[in-house]
Amino acid sequence: MSEPATNPAATSFPAPTLSLPLGLEVLRTYSGVLVCLEIVFGGLVWILVASSNVPVPLLQGWVMFVSVTTFFLSAAYLTLLVTGLADRINTDWNFLDAVYHFTALLFYFAAFVLEVATTAANGGAHINPLPNSTEAVLCITYPRGNIFTVLSGTQYNINVAATIFAFLVTLCYGCSMVMGIKRWRM
Repeated sequence: MSEPATNPAATSFPAPTLSLPLGLEVLRTYSGVLVCLEIVFGGLVWILVASSNVPVPLLQGWVMFVSVTTFFLSAAYLTLLVTGLADRINTDWNFLDAVYHFTALLFYFAAFVLEVATTAANGGAHINPLPNSTEAVLCITYPRGNIFTVLSGTQYNINVAATIFAFLVTLCYGCSMVMGIKRWRM
């Protein structure tokens, strides 16, 4: 008697490779906590830049794109892990995790630098009310660099907070990338 033929689809694809636990247990790992922090801090960057009315769209457009895109991608990744759907998709999740966090790190570092440039370029400008009048005058001193922005006090403070959170998100993506590379190389 001959042996029964095996299903070629079952032998041609490797089993999914995933070092992280699935379900709510992923939230007890450092990687799970970092992804949660990426989502929270990235959402704060998104909210803060949007609430400053994007005074410098040429620079802050990239910050908005990166914060919104990585927010949704990280949320989708965490959802796949928490629901256990990652186990049903045959791929090397450790490799995808490392590549995603490396790409997100590069994009967020660029966004962080642009947000710093937007905030730092506000030097030398302030709005003073005219005495005995309801109007105000814009006072500009010598600009410190090639980029010069005029932000109100509220916009400046919001952009400082967005810069701090963009740095924290960049740091979280860097730590996630290092852990992802270690998992991938094991």
